[in-house]
Amino acid sequence: MISYKPLLKLLIDRDIKKGELMALANASKATIARLSTNKYVSLEIIDKLCLALNCQPGDLLEYIPDENKE
Repeated sequence: MISYKPLLKLLIDRDIKKGELMALANASKATIARLSTNKYVSLEIIDKLCLALNCQPGDLLEYIPDENKE
């Protein structure tokens, strides 16, 4: 599973609200909601977020292995 918890922590650390992120990255409310619930977003969105936040993809997401799958 991909988790966007690092992105949420980054927003807290930089004191950026989700509404501000929407404007910075030109992302929709639905896209921000998908990030908040660890749903799929395209690499285009990851690219926009990295540009807006001046960071790397690894700063936004992390891989968490699913223990139920083998």
